[in-house]
Amino acid sequence: MSIEELYLLFVKHPVISTDSRNFELNALFFALKGENFNGNSYASTALENGAKYAVIDQASYNLSERFILVDNVLETLQELSRIHRLRLKIPIIAITGTNGKTTTKELITAVLSKKFKVTATKGNLNNHIGVPLTLLSMTEETQIGIVEMGANHPGEIAALCEIALPDFGLITNVGKAHLEGFGSFEGVRNTKAELYRFIEHNGGKIFRNNSNPWLKEMARELDTIGYRTTPKGEGIEGEIVQYSPTLVFKAKFPKGWLYLKTNIAGGYNLENAMAAVCVGNYFGVDPLEIAEAIEAYKPTNNRSQFIKTAFNTILMDAYNANPSSMDAALENFKTFDAPTKGIILGDMFELGEASHEEHQKITDKLASMDLSMVLLTGEEFSRCKVFPDFKVFRNNESLIQFLENSQPRGYLFLIKGSRGMKLENVADKL
Repeated sequence: MSIEELYLLFVKHPVISTDSRNFELNALFFALKGENFNGNSYASTALENGAKYAVIDQASYNLSERFILVDNVLETLQELSRIHRLRLKIPIIAITGTNGKTTTKELITAVLSKKFKVTATKGNLNNHIGVPLTLLSMTEETQIGIVEMGANHPGEIAALCEIALPDFGLITNVGKAHLEGFGSFEGVRNTKAELYRFIEHNGGKIFRNNSNPWLKEMARELDTIGYRTTPKGEGIEGEIVQYSPTLVFKAKFPKGWLYLKTNIAGGYNLENAMAAVCVGNYFGVDPLEIAEAIEAYKPTNNRSQFIKTAFNTILMDAYNANPSSMDAALENFKTFDAPTKGIILGDMFELGEASHEEHQKITDKLASMDLSMVLLTGEEFSRCKVFPDFKVFRNNESLIQFLENSQPRGYLFLIKGSRGMKLENVADKL
């Protein structure tokens, strides 16, 4: 079956599934492969559970006319999504960056939804599978598409751009993350800049924080719609009014300043909120509706999220972590006024040869902060030289046992670590 014929089937059955256990009836099942599974082996189950057709790439599983045999299921999914994107003929905004991608995407979605029918990446499905699925979830009703793009190796953003064909690009920032895959900070910058280069080559526009020197340098002579988080520079200006307990800021629109009280913790979220202000203003969303959307947004999935337990208050920022975001979180935590402050940090992953050095830098920074309790968990933090009062645990089980025994009360805790550390399990003990 040709890709054009498959697309006609998709038009008749416009729901894609990659999970044989859970999907809508009459969906098209794509038998993707992973390190520990072969989707082809679940194709028959998918059909039994209500899928209309199953797209496979191993002939031995081709048992009837409801199986569609292709050379490579993943490449077929990506090609199908590219065709769909071209047929849609709508503006696509691509978002990448070291930190803040998902929060920025959620804020922009909330703002643009005040005026348009928006389809955006769900959660952080921002890779070579998530981007095609996002595109294929867009319908004729969609007026603007928002696609989050993540990467941990050079060339990945460029490849995702070739699938999504964005008209607009936004890089939140660049910092130290996935150094194991990128090799260096320069590798991070060059990979994120692949979005700018695609936009540059195809005559699109970028939304840029003009207060960020790295982004200004990377953008070169691109057509830019700017915002800023410092008094000097071009673009819509944003200024922090209050850091804690949640961010309050003001934004200078063409007709004057507006004050916005958010549900997001952390001054570092100003640049994410200002990105949403800038995008909304460009697309003609009324400033009052921009403010309303940003003020109504509530973070989920352990991102800059305040949680009050029976005994403590938690600033849960444990969806992910890298040296840049960890440093920003600690700087922000310094601004919080609380009688008793504690920190629980978990290892940062994928830092390669720089891992020990970066973990030690964070540990040294903690020694200069006024904290009543510091708890560190993970193999990397366990190798660091620490201040005598710090408590270090090789794993979460030991940390949880300590919390069950010590039962801290009346603390404001910051919890942060890489996703794989699963620190939300620790929060349950506070």
